[in-house]
Amino acid sequence: MRRRAFLTTVGAGTTIATAGCLVDDDDDVDPADDTDDDAADVDDTDDEATDEGTTDDAEDEPASDVTVGIIYSTGGLGDESFNDMAYAGIQQAQEEFGIEYQNAEPDAPADMNDMQRQFASDDEIDVVVCIGFDHEADLVDNAEEFADTRFVLVDAVVEAENVASYVFREHEGSFQVGHLAGLLTGTEYAHGGGETDPEEATVGFVGGEETSLIERFEAGYVAGARHADDGIETPSAYAGSWNDPTTGQEIASSMYDDGADVVYHAAGGTGGGVFEAAQSAGRFAIGVDDDQSVSAEEFSDVIVASMIKRVDSAVYESIEAIVEDTFEGGQVNDLGLEEEGVGAIVGQDFEGELPEEIVDALEESRQAIIDGEIEVPNTLDDL
Repeated sequence: MRRRAFLTTVGAGTTIATAGCLVDDDDDVDPADDTDDDAADVDDTDDEATDEGTTDDAEDEPASDVTVGIIYSTGGLGDESFNDMAYAGIQQAQEEFGIEYQNAEPDAPADMNDMQRQFASDDEIDVVVCIGFDHEADLVDNAEEFADTRFVLVDAVVEAENVASYVFREHEGSFQVGHLAGLLTGTEYAHGGGETDPEEATVGFVGGEETSLIERFEAGYVAGARHADDGIETPSAYAGSWNDPTTGQEIASSMYDDGADVVYHAAGGTGGGVFEAAQSAGRFAIGVDDDQSVSAEEFSDVIVASMIKRVDSAVYESIEAIVEDTFEGGQVNDLGLEEEGVGAIVGQDFEGELPEEIVDALEESRQAIIDGEIEVPNTLDDL
């Protein structure tokens, strides 16, 4: 992990049970710069790629001969969130095991089927890693057709003997940041670039596309805020996109104008607009998936915390299983607070700056969730 943890160490997960862009990407590159304007062009592995997927760091160990095909979610690399966390995981696997890999960035869910099939039919690819719930429908059929290909699916479940699925209890981590937001709003607190209005008791939520998965984030967040005070207002809205920071900024600005002290986003690249709005309003924001006070450092003065979702660990551990020949298909890896697959992490500018009573209250609620004393809802109907 790149940063210190908030409440607990957020470590590796524990096992529990064509348009678009397909490119060879073994070089160390900035995800924000890893784009291809010719989105309809498919670039299969070329002769040069065979020498690029190894690292000189592991001089005492032979490089792995494993090649990975990884297909990201829509929104692509450079989102400073979900996809970039997956990218960090495969980079770590490259550094430690010397694997080779190819990246594929779909422009839309409709691109995913062809990308899955291209990687699955490539004899040089040892495992196809699919990032995001939008892959599920196509993978059901492709896993059956390509029964000899090993697949990894992150954020959904496909019940097949050649698919290892990784899912997260996002509502548990979202409860934690919602509890933090609820403890801050209505109090007098100022630090970095933001401050609360003690006359208000409002915290907002901005989603990307309105799906059952993102509803889990919202439900946990609202429940956490209400755990602090059931009278807190919790407005929410969806941008309808993972890559529309302008709309994210407009939504969040409206919430801040209406009295929100804190806004949490689960919106991928759209969330950058939430941070812009927080800085302009002099209020606070909460990031998602990655420690966004680091990945979106220009907004670190208002990102009080982030809800970490260890997509990087899921990608790394799945590739490690391929390298070590311990891959188990038909397995669901379910990661929550107890497994440290999700968690809340304080923003780098706010470390040691939160009131002690808030930190203590958050640790109590975290442990209560793990012990089963707090049952966190994962749908809005269960609030």
